[in-house]
Amino acid sequence: MTKFWGILNNIESYICRTLLAVFVCLLFLQVIVRTLFNFSFSWVEELSVYMFVWFVFFGASYAAKMNAHNRVTFQFKFLPPRAIKYIEAFADLFWLFFNVYFIYLAIDFIFNKMNRFQSSQTLGFHLSWVYIVLPIAFTLMTIRILQVNYKKIILDEDLVDPDAIDLEEVRAETGADPIDIDSITQDQEKN
Repeated sequence: MTKFWGILNNIESYICRTLLAVFVCLLFLQVIVRTLFNFSFSWVEELSVYMFVWFVFFGASYAAKMNAHNRVTFQFKFLPPRAIKYIEAFADLFWLFFNVYFIYLAIDFIFNKMNRFQSSQTLGFHLSWVYIVLPIAFTLMTIRILQVNYKKIILDEDLVDPDAIDLEEVRAETGADPIDIDSITQDQEKN
């Protein structure tokens, strides 16, 4: 049961990895076939575009899970860390409302307003199979936003941006000496 929850908790990561590997291999195959045999598969490009679109939306959900979406945070430098947590959660409420409304619009479009005869050009399947990623990914993103805010506010976990660089850790790994700013400015003044 623990393995099931582990897979479910990382579902976006697994989907993104699979999609990326498959569409890169397909595009590589297309390049090789075009270069060596002067031939191309018409369906590879279309399928790769659809897979890339799915990759982007599931990647956005994964970024929400990692608390790695871009935010303007300069104004938070002057506030206490406890207040920042609640202000970000309040801002995430607007994000949640947008997601819920977008999920409603996407489901309405796919099942009610979409042309019943609209199909992909070379693959021939109905385009609703492509657009179904919208309500799925935005639902996952909504769950991930709630999950991140639960961890930050209720469990009081400090979620670190995965792109943040810890200079002290880099210095420890590389054995580099800290830069002495005073000596640099003194050298510049002499010159």
